[in-house]
Amino acid sequence: MSNYSHHQSQNHPGNSYPDPMPSQMGEYGDLPGSSSRRAPRSKEHVAAIPDPGLERTKRRGFHPIQALAIAAKSGCFLGACTNVLWPFVPIGIALHFVRPEWHLWVFVTNYVAMVPTANLLAFSSAGLARKIPRVLGVVLQVTVASVAALLGSMLANLLLCTGLCFVIGGIRTKAQEFGDVLAETGGGLLLLSVAALTLPAAFYEGLSGLNRTTAVDLTDRILSVSRYMSILLVVAYALYLFFQLHTHHHLFDRDLYHADQANKDRRDNVNRAKLTITESLLFVIFSLTLVCLHSIFMVEQIHWIVSNRHVSDAFMGLILVPLVEKAAEHLSAVDEAWDNAMDFALSHILGSTIQTALFVAPIVIIIGWIAGRPMDLNFEVFMVVVLVFSVLVVGNFIKDGKSNYLEGALCCIFYLMISVTTWYYPNPPELEAGSEH
Repeated sequence: MSNYSHHQSQNHPGNSYPDPMPSQMGEYGDLPGSSSRRAPRSKEHVAAIPDPGLERTKRRGFHPIQALAIAAKSGCFLGACTNVLWPFVPIGIALHFVRPEWHLWVFVTNYVAMVPTANLLAFSSAGLARKIPRVLGVVLQVTVASVAALLGSMLANLLLCTGLCFVIGGIRTKAQEFGDVLAETGGGLLLLSVAALTLPAAFYEGLSGLNRTTAVDLTDRILSVSRYMSILLVVAYALYLFFQLHTHHHLFDRDLYHADQANKDRRDNVNRAKLTITESLLFVIFSLTLVCLHSIFMVEQIHWIVSNRHVSDAFMGLILVPLVEKAAEHLSAVDEAWDNAMDFALSHILGSTIQTALFVAPIVIIIGWIAGRPMDLNFEVFMVVVLVFSVLVVGNFIKDGKSNYLEGALCCIFYLMISVTTWYYPNPPELEAGSEH
């Protein structure tokens, strides 16, 4: 991307933009330890940076035929390929009501149907995100996409999706770069989130091994720790949003601006027909409804499959189910990595993971507390250890602000290692007992 000087910007206001990276560091300088891109001089300086994502489309209202044609093309080639799976949507719904005893087929059809419906949800939410500034748009897309199993969702995002992005992007571009703000802030929040999810398990294992309390008292203590920790995690997430969207949004906007300029398919993306706000909203509602239905129908069959098909419950929860629920998000991120827009790809990946750990999981605990349903953050030690190492691996790879195919391949290999381990992980006693009847 070429940089334009302020002199050129003043002489040719219609053809060039102010340089978003001044050579002198000013009031809003780099974050400590950053080594590559410099931050804008001030918030007002960033305000002058054009936002191609802030779309001003000429289309208005709702045009069914045009909207369907645009949605069929999706946001990328991989997304458009998922259209061949739409026949599984009515089949999965029909089998759930007509043949509920066909447990395996109900699971398989609804599992496959999740792919095209989730892709439509991702595409339509991206259409809404184009009507608002970059950073807020990324947050919106991440929020809509956060509908998956907690730890499994985090593993799929951190290792598989990040690994695929690094591999696919590395094939087209030898070494890809991304903003230091994203790497430092995202890495720190990931470390905090995994530490918070580790504490209840460590607390439980420590007290249970000392025999200083009864089982009932220990359960009550874990419940209290989880509830108050959930409140603190929500506060941490609120501070992160305030930091990202208000006080330091110019830092994130700068990196996304560079990613947009580096996008190798930027011209095609700009010229491509877009959904209107009305069409995007309707598609979001429609696809979100279908995603929820297929998720419910699919999850209802997990107990039967685990008990009668001898599939590990850990494999289902950590690998198989999150894999399909996050498929559309992964396809979009991989396409962004292929186009050399790694900042956008990592914003979706890390943003979704952070939101799951700091907001989704705590909110589930708080809602259960309000509803009188005891739920806690005391995950099994094996799952916590897996998550800790996943964060350490990915954090080590992104800390230098660069990526290549080797780092991506290593992430994918580690994800396969976890998959093999969970496949052989024993089921809970109640599920094993159910399979004997």
